[in-house]
Amino acid sequence: MTRPDFPRSILEFQARFGDEPSCLEYLFACRWPEGFVCPRCQGRKGWPLSTRILWECAHCHCHCHCHRQTSLTAGTVLHKTHLPLQYWFWAAYLMTTSTPGISAVQLQRQLGLSRYESAWTMLHKPRRAMVSPERTMLTGEVEVDECEVGGVEKGRSGGRSRIAKAAHVVVAVEVRGQGSGRTRMQVIPDASGSTLYNFVHETVAPGAVVHTDGWGPYVLLAKNGYDHRPRSQRAAKRTGDTEPVMPRVHRAISDFKSWLRGTHRSVSNEHLQVYLDEFAFRYNRRRSPMPAFQSLLGLESHHDPMTFREIVAQGPGTTRRT
Repeated sequence: MTRPDFPRSILEFQARFGDEPSCLEYLFACRWPEGFVCPRCQGRKGWPLSTRILWECAHCHCHCHCHRQTSLTAGTVLHKTHLPLQYWFWAAYLMTTSTPGISAVQLQRQLGLSRYESAWTMLHKPRRAMVSPERTMLTGEVEVDECEVGGVEKGRSGGRSRIAKAAHVVVAVEVRGQGSGRTRMQVIPDASGSTLYNFVHETVAPGAVVHTDGWGPYVLLAKNGYDHRPRSQRAAKRTGDTEPVMPRVHRAISDFKSWLRGTHRSVSNEHLQVYLDEFAFRYNRRRSPMPAFQSLLGLESHHDPMTFREIVAQGPGTTRRT
């Protein structure tokens, strides 16, 4: 048995995952592409129990049966869910294939859910599986810049002037010819030199070329092994230099803000990081929907699935319609 491919259209998706058995079959094929394997004894003989979510090992070793029961949904965002698997499949599909993404209000309406909290949880649980601990650092040439998200402007006099209740965000984007490679986004407490250096140190491979604007604190990069190439936007205007300054990272920031306003309207600072992670996740997998779909379901996740209470404990809960 080989891993199934990804539906090429919404009609194909609906036909393939039209009922619970088809969803279970997909989960089985993803978990055990070569057939059932017991996680305890590595036995390859087993049978499904009545629900077909649980599989029991039938391997016999020294006249003793294993009988280990393994859930198809263990370790995924689907584990112990009270909602039909179809709902989770649709949520993951809409998150990975819809260009603007989907909000909890939209998902509640699309799936006909009675409770907003159910839709909110169905989106936030996959978001916690978006950042792989094994992801590699950005390489080659990388553009880095910061921005402020949210808040009410108060006497804005410059790009880094104070904004009430705004969140500071730093963004890095790989240079890939005239286009963009992968991106990383992170909420930061301030735009100080140590904060910006720590982000680059954790995100960009040593020795990479790092393009920034003329913000002074970036000088720490050159002192710590990076090929730092600053370019002041103001200086470029004074000299008549018409070459765009860091166009890739500025485009990513603009796209993120447009997506946040258009799809989610507003988010709390407590949950902003997971929305940054979602945008980066979708951006980095814009040409590979199948791995993105499987990652959101937790089929290839290295995270323990989070409960609703654990998610709410990280922020203001469902008070924001995001």
